[in-house]
Amino acid sequence: MYDNPAAPAAAGAGSGTLAMTGAGDLFWIGLAAFALLALGLAIKRIVPVRGGK
Repeated sequence: MYDNPAAPAAAGAGSGTLAMTGAGDLFWIGLAAFALLALGLAIKRIVPVRGGK
């Protein structure tokens, strides 16, 4: 199962090279924006809303 290190090495090299490129910054900013949006929507869903009527 762990005899072939090609897949983990490829995954590590891919993420490392993505961070070294200029486009990687935009990817991480987009990913962070998406995570913050998802967090906000999750909190909105969890927090109870007052029933006005």
